[in-house]
Amino acid sequence: MELTDKEIKRITVIFFFLVLAILAFFLIRPLLISIIAGLVLAYVFLPVQKKVLKNFSNKNLASSITLAIAILIIIIPLWITMPLIIQQIFEIFTYLQNVDLTNIITRFFPTTSEQFTTQVTLTFNNFISKVASGVLNSLVNFFLDLPTFLLNLFVLAFVFFFSLRDGDRLKDFVLSLSPLTKSQEQTIVKQFRDITDSIVYGQILIGLAQGLLAGLGFFIFGVPNALSLTFLAVILSIIPMLGAGFVWVPVNVYLFLTGNNVLGVLFLLYNIFLTSTVDNFLRIYIVSKKSDIPAVFILIGMIGGLFLFGLLGLLLGPLIVAYFITFLKAYKDQELTSLFARAKKE
Repeated sequence: MELTDKEIKRITVIFFFLVLAILAFFLIRPLLISIIAGLVLAYVFLPVQKKVLKNFSNKNLASSITLAIAILIIIIPLWITMPLIIQQIFEIFTYLQNVDLTNIITRFFPTTSEQFTTQVTLTFNNFISKVASGVLNSLVNFFLDLPTFLLNLFVLAFVFFFSLRDGDRLKDFVLSLSPLTKSQEQTIVKQFRDITDSIVYGQILIGLAQGLLAGLGFFIFGVPNALSLTFLAVILSIIPMLGAGFVWVPVNVYLFLTGNNVLGVLFLLYNIFLTSTVDNFLRIYIVSKKSDIPAVFILIGMIGGLFLFGLLGLLLGPLIVAYFITFLKAYKDQELTSLFARAKKE
């Protein structure tokens, strides 16, 4: 079958477009996570940008002020607390290595054989040593890659600023490339916005609030290494089906084991009526209101995202999965059927 000149031109254009698209992807791939993080943070701080714009009509000035606010809220606290968190993490490892696990096992399980007790103690000590070694290696690699980290941080801030300043133009440009009809675009955009809100606000920010509430309890009740435990509580609170309970429950057990019974009861009541309330009511309300994506898909997205993107994958993973499910639902509901039908005819 002989190709016409028109078909040859079309194939040539498609070929060069694919080559350029592949080259562009490899060009931005080292900075891809920073770019996505900048876009997501810009979305999170969009309400702040709108409030600033009410007082300063200049978009450059408003975006600069919002960027400064983001730095004050995120970067500076991390810069100040991270050395203390690292120090406390190693203090926890040192404490765990010196724990007389044999005595604890014998105390609570007096009928346990000596061989079993020795084996459990050795396994526990080996586990703690490996985790401590892994954390130390991660810190060394971080300082070795510090110039790359600072470059990525600059790219993130750059994308954050221009996404806030030119967000409307960027949105119009993306929609102009869409083959969908106006009504289809509005439906998909609304679904994407609802999903993003449910994950960013219902999963990430509510998880952050729950972790910080647990951390406040650590400080109020004088729990040792409260800062590092707060950091761990925040991370676990963001992950579905886990939560700050995986941190404050062992801490509660520790308080009772060390004889602080009154403190343990008060700490338990604090977490039941304050920390858990955030998860049981606010998160469920926001996620169910904005999205009907099952929690299991959010969890799968977070775990996969964690392997692929690191900590940022806790946000990007569920977003990608949720967007994919939204497209499947849109096709099922015949919102995209006409598009595929046109492509088939052509």
